[in-house]
Amino acid sequence: MYDAPVLFAQLLNGLSYSSTLFLVASGLALIFGVSKIVNFAHGSFYMLGAYIALTITSLLPATPFGFWSGVLLTALVVGMVGCVIEFTVLRRIYSAPEVFQILVTFGLVLIFQNLIYEIWGPDEVLAPRVPGLSNSVPIFGERIPQYNLVLILVGPIFLSLLWWLTHKTRWGRLIRAATQDREMVASLGVNEKTLFTVVFFIGTALAGLAGALQIPKESANLQMDINIVVEAFVIVVIGGMGSIMGAFLAAILVGVINAFGVLFFPQAVSVLIFIVMVLVLIFRPNGLLGGRIIAQRPGELSIDQPYRLPGKAVIRATVVAVAVLAMLPLIVPLYVKVVLTEVFILAIFAGSLHFLLSVGGIVSFGHAAYFGLGSYAAALVATRLGMPMAAGVIAAILAGAGGGLLFGWFCTRLKGTYLAMLTLAFAQILFTLSIQMVEFTGGDNGIVGLTRPEWLNSHAGYYYLSLVAAILATWVLRRALYAPFGFAFRAGRDSTARSAAIGVNVAFIQWGAFILAGAVAGLAGALMAYHRGSVFPNDFSVATTVDALVMVLVGGVQSVSGPLIGALAYHVVAVELVRNLADYWRLILGLFIILFVLGLPQGIVGAFMNRFGKGEK
Repeated sequence: MYDAPVLFAQLLNGLSYSSTLFLVASGLALIFGVSKIVNFAHGSFYMLGAYIALTITSLLPATPFGFWSGVLLTALVVGMVGCVIEFTVLRRIYSAPEVFQILVTFGLVLIFQNLIYEIWGPDEVLAPRVPGLSNSVPIFGERIPQYNLVLILVGPIFLSLLWWLTHKTRWGRLIRAATQDREMVASLGVNEKTLFTVVFFIGTALAGLAGALQIPKESANLQMDINIVVEAFVIVVIGGMGSIMGAFLAAILVGVINAFGVLFFPQAVSVLIFIVMVLVLIFRPNGLLGGRIIAQRPGELSIDQPYRLPGKAVIRATVVAVAVLAMLPLIVPLYVKVVLTEVFILAIFAGSLHFLLSVGGIVSFGHAAYFGLGSYAAALVATRLGMPMAAGVIAAILAGAGGGLLFGWFCTRLKGTYLAMLTLAFAQILFTLSIQMVEFTGGDNGIVGLTRPEWLNSHAGYYYLSLVAAILATWVLRRALYAPFGFAFRAGRDSTARSAAIGVNVAFIQWGAFILAGAVAGLAGALMAYHRGSVFPNDFSVATTVDALVMVLVGGVQSVSGPLIGALAYHVVAVELVRNLADYWRLILGLFIILFVLGLPQGIVGAFMNRFGKGEK
């Protein structure tokens, strides 16, 4: 049992970290509140701030004035970088569907990671202590770093500044008005573009400032962007999307939970904040202080468009494609067979996500949860129980469906961004558990030693199994799409109120869709597990979900065959980039994602159908 001085010292440590979290989360909340952009690249500005601060402070005198001047200059530089990004990229997707915004900002994440890697290198960089604040002071017998005490004050100071900005200035009134209804602000003659640019400058400058303030406490590294942005999203969702005061309260809550979790629940500290987020969303669907999110303009990239039946040209092309794929193992080298096998498996996973996204309008940002459940279920059945592959595949399908059954029950009670973030929370919980439960899951080392039946040991045999599985999964999802269940699912997407008025239980239909999508994703997880012979925690990661989202986009959101084409195009590009351009693959892949969203939002199949397909009757 810890005594009171230790607990108080830990509370102060938690509050100091809360200030950093608040700076990042307040910028994220401000940007979302006005522009409705789900800025997944916000953590990149935090990371950029850390690295730029290291460079600037090293060039200035090692004095208190030099350090704090460097910190403020860093915030300005990062804010200007944010303005450039807003002007060149994000301004073009303000009216795009949420999923496209997520993908574009994830493309920016890849670009920033590659650029920072090239400029500052792959190693962690340590910063010197802050001049004038390098000592500690005794408080109730415990030594507390002076810098931590200063950071505790930073949060309330910037909360006060943001309150003054939003309540006592004309720009602040416009920002608050745009948070409530940006279209009404535009109709009153306010220059939306200028307002958005200013808001993005402030938001990214706050993130850069947080990164600069954090380097005296921890090293700058290439993983800090993803780590901080996930926590920032949790804070923004708990506090309420767009609420700065909510972000402040949530930052304190998360910081204190982290601090005391290290003492009392060291194995579960990473899970606690997501559990809190889930509980808050169950009882407060809009967060602690959040209001109803005004829907943005659907824009020309809307995914809520009627499906198109394939024309004769498309049907002929499909038959020819299947025939060609069936003959390829006879003529292509081993490497091509391995890559195409992965393409078929990833197409199954992307197809399950496509079903929720395109048919139901549900952005399952934590869809990797079902893929990971499938892969780990198959691995555990094979290695712990010693059962054959067929049993592992069945267990994977049931595990994925069970995940959809459990998580879907909660998710169907939310909408939009809150729903997407809740799915992310479930995936992150599983991701953390897969690392922490070492005796059960193998931790970071995963589970290895999965073996296939003798008749599937050849690469050609597993190629054909994966191809057949992809065809069957696509057929099942297509049958569900055009069944009464699918029509009801689409009706709930288009208008929840009208669907309920004619007797459709929208939540129940969506719940069933989560179960079906989870089962299909679980199948993909099992096939990938047996293909690799191992499973790892990354099966649950955000990057796994984003890969599937990109495949859906590249193939085409409005086509059942889109995930297969998207998986082929995206996976082949990614594999070849890693093979041939190892130092620049993130940069090129990020540019590829951004250019595809901006230049061909309907995807490959969508563009083909626009020319050769026929409209649905």
